[in-house]
Amino acid sequence: MNAGVRIERVVTSGTFSLDGGTWEVDNNVWIVGDAREVVVIDAAHDADAVAAAVGDRTVKAVVCTHGHNDHVNAAPALARATGAPVLVHPDDRPLWEQTHPGSAPSGDLADGQRITVAGLELRVLHTPGHTPGAVCLYAPELDTVFTGDTLFAGGPGATGRSYSDFPTIIRSIRERLLVLPPGTKVLTGHGGDTTIGTEKPDLPAWIERGH
Repeated sequence: MNAGVRIERVVTSGTFSLDGGTWEVDNNVWIVGDAREVVVIDAAHDADAVAAAVGDRTVKAVVCTHGHNDHVNAAPALARATGAPVLVHPDDRPLWEQTHPGSAPSGDLADGQRITVAGLELRVLHTPGHTPGAVCLYAPELDTVFTGDTLFAGGPGATGRSYSDFPTIIRSIRERLLVLPPGTKVLTGHGGDTTIGTEKPDLPAWIERGH
């Protein structure tokens, strides 16, 4: 891995809309790479702010952890500004199309896919539940997993709206995330960070609350 690899966070603000409701939200946009090239995870709300943080670096891909509008609404504009492809899991195409009707992402994400930037490997983990096509990106060399809205500090992402399912998100977290090393840092789509080891003991309580 390139010794100059770093993770940057840009917080953008806007709205999340689904099922007829709209809520104000702050989103974490993650930029992973070095002084030459980066991957952007979840281009939310403000393409200009993300592009400013990227600067003159090459954007190898704009990766969407899921298709909710607050995670994809700035992706096409950022792609136009940088020439980068936008990647979304195909199971979330219906959600993408709600935000960007008549257009399609540049390519698909698939479980087990490897995305390389600045010598660093990001492994795609399909983690459905919050949405059918939700993914997390695991960077073992950084001891970090980017979880979008699948896992937060304090519990799983919301499953009370269309396209979501509580038993499915619990299974994804149990089988795909909690098996990672306990020290793995969890960088989320909203709010603060946590670790796998911090969240793992709370799984039985999450399940109980979900019932």
